[in-house]
Amino acid sequence: MTQFLASVIDAEEAGIALAHGADIIDAKDPSSGALGALAPDEVRMIVEAVAGRRPVSAVTGDLPMEPKTILAAASSLAATGVTYLKIGLFPSAQREACIRAVAALADRVKLVGVMFADNGADAGLATAMADAGFHAAMIDTADKSRGRLLDHLDPVRLNAFVEACHDRKLLAGLAGSLELPDIPRLLLLAPDFLGFRGALCGAGGRTSRIDPRATDEVRELIPPDPVSAPLAGLTAGKVDYRLLAARCFSADPRKNGATDRIFVHDFVLPVRIGAYARERATPQNVRFNVDIDVSRSDHVPENMRDVLSYDIVTDGIRMIVAPEHISLVETLAERVAALVLAHPRVARVMVRVEKLDVGPGSVGVEIVRERAAETGAVHQLFSGAAGSPTKSAP
Repeated sequence: MTQFLASVIDAEEAGIALAHGADIIDAKDPSSGALGALAPDEVRMIVEAVAGRRPVSAVTGDLPMEPKTILAAASSLAATGVTYLKIGLFPSAQREACIRAVAALADRVKLVGVMFADNGADAGLATAMADAGFHAAMIDTADKSRGRLLDHLDPVRLNAFVEACHDRKLLAGLAGSLELPDIPRLLLLAPDFLGFRGALCGAGGRTSRIDPRATDEVRELIPPDPVSAPLAGLTAGKVDYRLLAARCFSADPRKNGATDRIFVHDFVLPVRIGAYARERATPQNVRFNVDIDVSRSDHVPENMRDVLSYDIVTDGIRMIVAPEHISLVETLAERVAALVLAHPRVARVMVRVEKLDVGPGSVGVEIVRERAAETGAVHQLFSGAAGSPTKSAP
């Protein structure tokens, strides 16, 4: 289950976030850095306003990596009654010492270690955090002027972070100037929570007040009860369009025979592929062309809830090819087709996979796969799926 974390600056904003569906209320000062801290008294007022209706988290601030400094700030905020305490972990020789320093607080508050995609994020620290009793780890961005999370780390690397956390019984969170189109892409990775500030503030940016309508738009893109079982047969193990089926599509593909076509053409990636021994030494350039017939919606598309984004297709392909060598282009094409057909509105997909480095031309395969009529019902996507979180989600 992926939860919606909303960063707020005071009790009034906490009320808005609460009323518009946030799962976690995060006390933070966005004008004071990536993890700008509010004063303990201000955090306490937010905790009192929320009154136990949702968990509240707070941040310790952009502090130097000095164990005594980190522990003092964390101890002060732990006394405010927050459920979660987010601790910034910046690059430093003292970073692991800071993690160990706050371990004594783990029985009073759920600790969340925050690293930064643009400043030294290291999935290897998940082990140190787990050993210190942390509840979760998170990747954010430090410099909000330098782009979004996905500008710094691609889905393959973010997927590796999420898996590293889950392997060590930590929850995994993602944040960093996230925009609405990023949400479906990140849901594919099955993080336990996604964090937002700027997207909740509309055109005014992250230092303006939270806008209820903008908050609604984020909430509508994150299913309140998503099913996060891995899609059977995919190597990456996380790509599952059942995460999207809960809210995006009102049209029933069995009742509406009309389709539209979306496509990804001339998408080239280096792929470890081939049956010959010599092909295991070096990746080969592979071109993907994917044409997708989707059942037409019963209304004109207005936002990301109404479309199958081509980013989801390209991200999915990247995650399929990343983990291992694939011997046959036929196998690769079948995996791409299965990925696309898992989406509830897809009726038919044509996948063309070409190896480009074999000579003066290209070689490959083209397949067409259709959704069987009896598997078209969206409700079947939810039956028998098991959830993945290993701790109570924040």
